[in-house]
Amino acid sequence: MAGSAERARHWTYAELPGVDLLRAHYVRMTFVRHTHEHFVMAAVTEGVDVFHHTGADRHAGPGTLALINPDTPHTGRGGGPEGWRYGAVYPAPELVAAIAAETTAIRGTPGFVQPVFEDAYAVALVHQVLRAAEEGNALAADTFLRIAVTRMLRLNGGALPERTVRSAGHRVAARARAVLEERLTDPPSLDRLAADLGVGPFALLRAFRDAYGMPPHAWLTDARVRRARRLLDAGTTPAEAAVAVGFTDQPHLNRHFARIVGVPPGAYQRERKNVQDRPGGLLVASLAWQNEPHAQTYPAP
Repeated sequence: MAGSAERARHWTYAELPGVDLLRAHYVRMTFVRHTHEHFVMAAVTEGVDVFHHTGADRHAGPGTLALINPDTPHTGRGGGPEGWRYGAVYPAPELVAAIAAETTAIRGTPGFVQPVFEDAYAVALVHQVLRAAEEGNALAADTFLRIAVTRMLRLNGGALPERTVRSAGHRVAARARAVLEERLTDPPSLDRLAADLGVGPFALLRAFRDAYGMPPHAWLTDARVRRARRLLDAGTTPAEAAVAVGFTDQPHLNRHFARIVGVPPGAYQRERKNVQDRPGGLLVASLAWQNEPHAQTYPAP
């Protein structure tokens, strides 16, 4: 991590399948443009989280949540020299869809409408999920998660637009993406890729950015990190994962992984392996967490 004051823990809890968990304090960390396969519900407690999302910089301060739908390009940085502190849950699309079907009237694929939403109670709920997971309290963790997701869908939810490929440019972008997925470890140059698709390099670049919110080389890095995460979760060493997804070596993976996931690959793998190996023992919350106020009520979402 850059900066001695920066700390982050990225982990999973076996009793919350399909959910990633993060607790972090970042000071100089800068997240490059990237996407997540899961939803992001990041509850800010200190500082300001600034992230570029759908064409504008968004500012999430204390008492607000940064809400990002799957496969939505965004960045991230602190809004001041003190950085920002937050906790986040990353529920899978299938889980959010199931919760939406049971608790809301949303028709179609559910998602969040506004990327920043002020709701101190929802912020507390997210941190309750993290605390319950740390303490091995499956009933509380699952309960708080479902209440938090339901609340945000009811207050700030709607059906996501259908992702249809209408224009010729989008069709070219989709073909280019398929080539890059197939050749993740040995991608062609932009010129070669464009020539194979029968278009000019700049036409391909514009079409790809329009379709996926980032140029092909940034999308490729994002895709490599996604695949590296799966390999690390399966027990592959960081050095082996780096080569398997097309990075030159582990330091190359480290640089990109940390600026997308928020922790280095070694720390990511150790934390998640430790959680899976731990037979439900109590995890002591950090002093910072213990000193923070947290809601203890259980009203309806």
